Amino acid sequence: MVTLQQIMLTYTPVSEAGGVGKTTTAATLAVSHARAGLDVLAIDLDTQNGSLTYVFGPDYDRGDRDEDNIVRHLVGRPQGQFKDLVYEVEAGVDLVPSHNMLEDLHEFLLNEKQQAERLGESYSMYHQLSRVLEEANVSENYDVVIVDSAGKAGPILYNALVAVRNVVIPFEATAKGQESIEGLDDLVEGLEQNIGVDVGVLAVVPLGYKDTTDQREILEDLEQSSFPVPVVIGERSSLIEGCWRQQCSPHRYVEKHRDYRRDYEMDTLKRFDQLARHLEKQANIEITEVTA
Repeated sequence: MVTLQQIMLTYTPVSEAGGVGKTTTAATLAVSHARAGLDVLAIDLDTQNGSLTYVFGPDYDRGDRDEDNIVRHLVGRPQGQFKDLVYEVEAGVDLVPSHNMLEDLHEFLLNEKQQAERLGESYSMYHQLSRVLEEANVSENYDVVIVDSAGKAGPILYNALVAVRNVVIPFEATAKGQESIEGLDDLVEGLEQNIGVDVGVLAVVPLGYKDTTDQREILEDLEQSSFPVPVVIGERSSLIEGCWRQQCSPHRYVEKHRDYRRDYEMDTLKRFDQLARHLEKQANIEITEVTA
């Protein structure tokens, strides 16, 4: 069903602005990849409650500090194996849920760095997720890894970027969003300087597009940039709100919670599937069959 010519596809959705659909994009793409037969691992490093952990809704208490969680693994104090952190959720997507201890991750990592330096050892605060994934042999078990991280710059985002090296940028098709077109190069360059690795932009995804005159001009400017724009997603607030209410991806919401299939919502799912195929090609993954 799937031919892999490269180890795996890895990326994180990144946006300087909040509320542009970063988590919804991550959740929808995870399911799109999984429905194509790929083994998908989604890692939730978002400190907000409105995150992948909420969307997929596993039976998990993100506030329980006594249980093993991703933060303990990042700071080298796990209470079990990485595989025990994983929950199988929608469409066979595997999820490592978020935890409230992520809010203290910067302090934890800084303490580890200071202790290592006192012992004459080197320690990189931004390479810990990469270390955890390597030690867990994630590349041998998954075709796709998506990390949904905190939107603001800092150790959480930098750990995600060092681990995955690629970004997908949800883009708000508004005048506010247009201001950030020229800033995309600066955004990527700034991220690269902070983490010391090259970051690839796999796609810029305009969201909430209504085909107004102003939006057409914005889209033309974006398409003339050096960034790939494989699909444009229309305004689908009712679909997205329904997903959050039912705690599921748009795929499941349309299939399980709609009395009938709306053409515009089916078009949205088709466009996300097209985006998933575009991203898979960047890792030389060829899909021959997709689950209906």
